[in-house]
Amino acid sequence: MDQSLQFDPSLLRKYDVRGPRYTSYPTAPQFASSFDEQAYRALAAERLKAGPMSLYVHIPFCRTVCFYCGCNKVITANYKRADDYLTRLEREMRLQGELFGQRQVTQLHFGGGTPTYLNEDDLRRVFDDLHRHFALSDSAAREFSIEIDPRTVTPEKIALLGELGFNRMSLGVQDFDQAVQIAVNRIQSVEQTQAALEAGRANGFRSTNIDLIYGLPKQTLASFDRTLNTVLELRPERLAVYSYAHLPQMFKVQRQIKAEELPDAETKLALLELTIQRLTAAGYVYIGMDHFALPDDELARAQREGTLQRNFQGYSTQAELDLVGLGVSAIGKIGNAYAQNLKMLDTYGEAVDAGKLAIMHGVRMSADDVLRRDLIQSLMCQDRIDIPRLERDHDIDFGRYFASELERLEPLAADGLISIDDRSIQVLPRGRLLLRNVAMVFDAYLKPDGGTRFSRAI
Repeated sequence: MDQSLQFDPSLLRKYDVRGPRYTSYPTAPQFASSFDEQAYRALAAERLKAGPMSLYVHIPFCRTVCFYCGCNKVITANYKRADDYLTRLEREMRLQGELFGQRQVTQLHFGGGTPTYLNEDDLRRVFDDLHRHFALSDSAAREFSIEIDPRTVTPEKIALLGELGFNRMSLGVQDFDQAVQIAVNRIQSVEQTQAALEAGRANGFRSTNIDLIYGLPKQTLASFDRTLNTVLELRPERLAVYSYAHLPQMFKVQRQIKAEELPDAETKLALLELTIQRLTAAGYVYIGMDHFALPDDELARAQREGTLQRNFQGYSTQAELDLVGLGVSAIGKIGNAYAQNLKMLDTYGEAVDAGKLAIMHGVRMSADDVLRRDLIQSLMCQDRIDIPRLERDHDIDFGRYFASELERLEPLAADGLISIDDRSIQVLPRGRLLLRNVAMVFDAYLKPDGGTRFSRAI
């Protein structure tokens, strides 16, 4: 596939509208309470022999709040709350393990919150519980990843994570500039970050990722260029560079950010251009959306080989797996259905204490959903829609089925974002930063305004 990328400011301004990130389709607004524990159990029974699977474990706790954050989190210095939570988490593992415990877990992700909020004993405790209820793979090919706040770890704690079986880490950084860090209430030194990364490499972590955010308060081109210099010296295998989505109406903590200190639209666009120029010049490959990887990283190889996948954790190298979500607010995907756990600690705890799965809502996909999900996954991962394959796999006539969508694609083709022929719809270099916009054309649920709950494309 053509991995080149063309930055066109005028086009990016034109298409900078709100829309989903398509880590799922249908997206979360379509989840309904009618998909409950009974529906989930029935679906699990159908998947007893479906092969390897994935687990997501949500650890919601943080000691301090980062003002930009939109995650489901609990800010507390009272560690007793974590102890109580892990008791409930083990009860949920037992319930889910009764449904899925015979299937091998080849992919595991700890997210948050801050998973490394947990102390060493409790990290061992969670892994002991996982081993008790699930068949965790010990293969070298497994993908066991964890999100790390470098302020919460020591080299000894990183060594323990490697001992437990983690082999991938994602380090939260966002920006190294002190003025920006103060503005978002996240003070973190380069030395802390470097120590965590080096300890990971010394303890079997074969892939490291660093998260950055552009569009934060007080960011300038000069300051972010310095951050990029520092990050490139650290040379992580992967980078995720996210656009800050200022949605104070949805996330109260973002009200702590002064809107007048945010970069204007032109500066934010320039920050993106700077990032792309610096990372690609340093040898990183643009994977898609916000992600970059070194050419020999598994993510870049999967992109070249056409095996790249996309799920709730972003991009993945493994074939699509059933995903069981564990913990408050966790989302899973079982077969052709999504399910999300209750979002509040108290209601989550009450459910598992009563011996019930903590399912809040979900959605079972229709045949149309499955088709559109396959199409959107292809766009997001391969930059291409293979028309004959979709016709064969879903028994449709593409031109008839998507007649209105093809008509709505014409302006995107006229702007050079895509090319269309009888066999494929191909995203061109000018359109690679606008994958969401192409996918939105095929979203049967999306409102014309894109929906105010979604972030902007740029």
